[in-house]
Amino acid sequence: YMKYAKQIFIIFLVTMLGELLNFLLPLPVPAGVYGLFILLAALCSGLVKLPDVEDFGGFLLEAMPMMFIPAAVGLLEQFSEIRAIFMPLVLIVAVSTVVVMAVTGKAAELVIRAKRERETK
Repeated sequence: YMKYAKQIFIIFLVTMLGELLNFLLPLPVPAGVYGLFILLAALCSGLVKLPDVEDFGGFLLEAMPMMFIPAAVGLLEQFSEIRAIFMPLVLIVAVSTVVVMAVTGKAAELVIRAKRERETK
């Protein structure tokens, strides 16, 4: 149980540091984004090891779909108002999804290619 308590503590500490940065910095960046960057930096620097957050992080990822239920219910309640812009909304979501997938794929290719080039040198 101490293993899980440690993981929960680390993730909540990073979350609170993200909230603190959001409070202190006058930038339009959500606290969660600050927290993600803090955790990424801690993992990359070795300050936090992956096994130190892996199990609880996996649990949070598995629970994430439940977090979308209230938003979906809210959309359903407002469908009469959304109906007027439904097709443009679907088009925007579809196009932006494809663009995000393409950019993510290209970025991954660049990172893999750069890693291979460093390994061959």
